[in-house]
This record gives sequence, structure tokens and C-alpha cells, in this order.
Amino acid sequence: MKICWVAGLMLVMVIPPVPADEDTSVWTLPEFVVTASRAPRDLQSEPWALYTVDGADDVNRLGRRTTADLLRDVPSVMIQKTSNAQTSPFIRGFTGYQTLALIDGIRLNHTAFRSGPNQYWNTIDPFSIDRFELLLGPGAVQYGSDAIGGVLNALTPDAPEWTGESTWNNTFLYRGATAERSHIGRWSTAARPTPELGVTGGFTWKDFGDVQGGRRVGRQRKTGYDEWAADSKIQFFLSDDATVTLAHQSVRQEDAWRTHRTVFGEIDWKGLEHGDEQVHRFDQARDLTYLRLDLKEPFARVDQMQLTVSRHAHDEERERVRNNGRRTVDGFDVESYGATLQLQSTHTGGILIYGADYYRDRVTSFDRDIGPDGAPTRIGLQGPLAADAYFDLAGVFAQNTITLGDDRADLVLGARYTYARADARRVEDPATGGPISLDEQWQAITGSARLLVPLTADRRHVVYAGLSQGFRAPTIHDLTSFGVARSDEIEIPAPDLDNEEFLTYEIGWKSRTPDWVVQLGYYYTQIDGLIVKTATGRERDGFREVTKSNAGDGYVQGAEAALRWRGHPQWSAWVSGSWQEGKADVFTSAGETTRERDYISRIMPPTAHVGVRWQTSTGRYWLEAAGDFAAKANRLSDGDRRDTQRIPRGGTPGYAIATLRAGLMVTPDLTLNMAIENLFDEDYRIHGSGVNEPGRNVIATVTWAL
Repeated sequence: MKICWVAGLMLVMVIPPVPADEDTSVWTLPEFVVTASRAPRDLQSEPWALYTVDGADDVNRLGRRTTADLLRDVPSVMIQKTSNAQTSPFIRGFTGYQTLALIDGIRLNHTAFRSGPNQYWNTIDPFSIDRFELLLGPGAVQYGSDAIGGVLNALTPDAPEWTGESTWNNTFLYRGATAERSHIGRWSTAARPTPELGVTGGFTWKDFGDVQGGRRVGRQRKTGYDEWAADSKIQFFLSDDATVTLAHQSVRQEDAWRTHRTVFGEIDWKGLEHGDEQVHRFDQARDLTYLRLDLKEPFARVDQMQLTVSRHAHDEERERVRNNGRRTVDGFDVESYGATLQLQSTHTGGILIYGADYYRDRVTSFDRDIGPDGAPTRIGLQGPLAADAYFDLAGVFAQNTITLGDDRADLVLGARYTYARADARRVEDPATGGPISLDEQWQAITGSARLLVPLTADRRHVVYAGLSQGFRAPTIHDLTSFGVARSDEIEIPAPDLDNEEFLTYEIGWKSRTPDWVVQLGYYYTQIDGLIVKTATGRERDGFREVTKSNAGDGYVQGAEAALRWRGHPQWSAWVSGSWQEGKADVFTSAGETTRERDYISRIMPPTAHVGVRWQTSTGRYWLEAAGDFAAKANRLSDGDRRDTQRIPRGGTPGYAIATLRAGLMVTPDLTLNMAIENLFDEDYRIHGSGVNEPGRNVIATVTWAL
């Protein structure tokens, strides 16, 4: 299907329901964000492209089921799905370990993150999140390695304010969807039993069946999976100036298949090739615990201090049964300990945010063949990465926001020094099969300079420009990965890698009036030393053997925009979209010693989202119609062209998808939301995905607050 896409305006943001008795000036009130500056600031005063999405509220209203799905209306974000359980946002052309995910400011990324699309963002339960903040572009000064395409900060809810009496709020939720064949239930609580104590938490249970595609594709076997998540947060309000927070969350995901590699990925759509493995499935477990101390004015010339210590554990296990009946089980265990100290000081003409952070990852991995009786018949020297390794990531940072003249402009200057070390003590030598060790170190100094100029005294209209460096230190996965990569590749270890380096130029415009919210931007990211796969010219177990090198110099550029209108108490509308292109130097064939300039993998096609909303004067009922559009994705890299189990020959077809939504507030405590996605039952997939999106999908969500 050819999509007529009008270049120029591309925009975002779903519009939450606004009570009719609330004045439309609500849209002029400051919207505070914390991710760009690591401290609360008005969105209009931040010289970055920033978007906020409500967590559980938008999950309920929109019917979205994963963290990644909540971002799909944001410009320059493409939600690739290797499987229904393994979604990975491409943000400004980057994904995997070149985008950074945070949970309450704590790194989700670790040294075992895979390159390219991976499933790890899927372990953030959106039903447990109060608000998502997405910073587009580099955030290396604030957060260090990996913050290149963007930074997502998932902020969990705080306890209710003290009202003078004990408060206990419980909420029950059910979500069901027909084409997903899914059921989700959640119980959550938010309590303030005393002035000194606050509690939030909940439990989410998820059951996903096999996805029903569009009118021709039908059922996609083995696309279902099971998941549960639990979370809790206890806050001790020691005084008006001191708070201690203890939080924990756990996620378990089971039986998540990569069907495009298996005989179950046999859908007949656009000539896709089929895999021949009998089983290719993953189980995941993730646990995060942190303790945080927040103090106001702890020392002279220090306004605020935050000290956080954390433990993050992530386990992954993969089972494969090849077409010859060989059964293998491999995986990794990562235990990461972190500490962050952040300080804030106000000085004449500005605010200084500064501090230090340190993370230490301990990695173990395994690989074994399993016999018919379930006992191991072979135990490998390592699993998908080093069997015994440590990774240290330490940094110091400072970011100074200076007000120039009589509030004529804001200048934001920042810098970070980072030290990284990989100590891999047991790695399989691909040539001999024996053990080797690696001990590598890297350093990086990154800087950022950004300018925001208000066009009006009230900052309703501002323009900004930025020049920001980014980098990514090689990880244990880069250095020691040993296993299947793309559909036809097997990757071997690659020592002696250097940092990837990036430099992003961007300009933008923001407007916020009682009727309009607008955000427009253009960016150009220069790439130096991108770690790319290089064919060795050999075959291993029937796959092309590849390794990695810092060969990928290139660029990514794009334009993005977001607009929403609320010029009437009962009507609102929005439009969003983006355009992107990028190329890098790669090795395109086995054994080749020269590089060629080629498209980077999975370039996002021109994309747009539109919608209109009506609600009653009381705000009790509402209706919404939305459309999602994408052009054909035919700017393919060499790897994309060979990935014929996921990408049809010639590229992924474009699509135009319609959605209807409606809501009813039955009582102040009981809300019903309905949605019909893919109204015309189209067969389509997002570029680079291993599964098609659901066909006509009826979603019902019931929320009951007690």
C-alpha cells in the first residue's frame, strides 16, 4: 500500500480528559519534568525535545499493554517487535544499548544488553508507573554511556499527600483484548497511614494468547506468553526536609517465543521466509531494589542532596531446539550494584546540578546441550557472553543552567567524565575453543551546550538549539558475545573495541497557549566509530560468522513535530509525525576488506499520527478517533535485505490504520474504556518486526477505585 505522506508537520501527544468545569487555561500551567536537568523544571524552559506520557492512566484509556507501546505516538519513535513479548523502541534511529532506560533515575541498561532490538524494556510494567518522561537525543552528560538516541525515565508513584487523617486508596483493573487473546489484572494501593509514613505498591498478572493478525494472516502461533509483576515503595517522611525511600519491583516473563526463527512463524505474508527451528523461546526475571535519601539544604550552599544505592538483578534463559532435534539451553545472570550522589546549588543567575555515579555489573552465563532425559550432554565454556566477568562504569558530572540578561535566554552547559572497565575472566576463543581472558579500559569526556531563547516574556513561545556529545563504552556483550545474531548470522567475540562517539546538532521550537501546544525540531547526529558487524568469511553451524569492529562512521538526521489543539471545552485534536534518514560505513559481504556507505539498519519510514476527541460538557462520556500512517520502509541496509524472515523483499509495506476509542465514568470510582484498534482488519507489521500487529482488536478496560 502506498501512503501519501505530506512532509512538513509531524506531531504528538494524546490529550487526557479534562473536566469540563476546569478552565482551558490549564494548558498554560507549567508542566514540570526532571529527566533533562535531573531536577524539576518547567518543560518550556528545557532546551530539549521532551515528551511525557501518563503511565497507568494512558494504559487504561488507550488500551496499550507495554511500556514501548505507550511511546508509539511520539515523533521519531518506532516500536519494533521481534516478537509480541520483545518490543524495542527505535529512538532517533537507535535502539538496544544505544538508548537508555531509567527507573526512578536508576539504570535499567547493563553490560549484557544485546545490540539491536532487544526485549529488556518489556520488563518495565507500565501499570506500575505514574509517568514516563522521554528525552529525545543525547543525555550523556546527565546519565553517561548509552544515552544516544534518547533517555526514557519511568517514574513510579509517590505516596499521597498528608490530609490530616489516614488515607488508604485501592484500585482494581481488568483489561481484555480480543485479537491479542489477552487478559490483564492489577491491584494497586496508595496509602498515607501517618504523616511520617507513605506506601504504594501493586501486583499485575498478564496472560497473552496467540495474536490474531489481519483478515488474511489470521492466528500467529506461539506468539503468546505469561508475565507477572510486583512493586512496592515505602517512604519515611522524617521531616519537611528529609525523606527516605525504600522500593522494590520484580518481573517474571515466561515462554516468550521468537517465532520468525521457528516452524511456527509460517504466516503467508509478502513472501517472508520461514525459520526451521522447532523451539526458540525465552524466560526472563528482573528484580530492582533501591534505598534513597532526599535532603533539603543539608550543607551550606547546597539546596538539595539525593543519595541512592541500588541492586538490580536480571536473569535470562533461552531454549532452542534446532531442525535436527538438538536441544540447547543458554542464558546469563547479571547482578548490578549502583550508587549515585546528586547535589543541587543555586547561584547568582542560575542552578548547578552535579554529582557522581557508579555501577558494577557481575556477569555469569551458561550454555549446555540437553539430552532426551533432560540431563546435560554438553556444558559449554561460556554462554551467549563471558562466563565470568565484571563491568565497572563510573562518572562525575556537572550541568549549569545560567539565565542571561533580564531573562533573555537560558544557557545550559554540562560536562561528564566517565571511566569504564571490562574484566572478562573466562571467554571462549573462537579459534581454539579454549579459555581466554580480556581486561579492557576506556575513558570519555563528554560535553553539552544548549541555548533557549524565550520569544515572549511568559515563555509561551521559545526556540532552542543544542550541541551535545554522546558515547557508548563497549560492553561485555560487545567484547564476548558468542551466538546467533540476525536470521543468518552467528557472532563471535571481538576484543580491542573502542568507544562509540556521537555529536548531535539540533534546533527546535515550542509553543504553549490556552488552545495550542506545539513542538517542532530538527536533529543531525554525527557517528564516529560505531561498532558494527563484520563478516569473517567463515561459516559456523550453518550460519555466516561475524564479529565486531569500530567501522561505522556515518550520520542520522531527521525532523519531528507534535501539535495538539484544545480550543473548545468539548473538542480537541492532535497530529504528529516524523521523517528520518541515516547512513554509515559497513562491511557488506563476507571477507570484504573495504567499507561501503549504506543505510543504517531499520531506518524509520515517514510516519504520522492524527486524532480528534469529543467529550460531554460534564466530562462523563468521551469519544476518540485516531489514525496511524507509515510509508513503505524501503531504505534497507545490507543486513535488512538479508533478514528475509522479518523484512519482505523490497521493504516493509506501508499502512494506514484506524482506531476508535470511548470512555464512560459510571461513578467517580468506576470507569469503563473501550477501543477498537485496526478497525478495518488490515494485515501489517512495524518495520523490522518478527510478527504482524493484531488485526481488528476490541479492548475493554475496567478501573474500580476504592
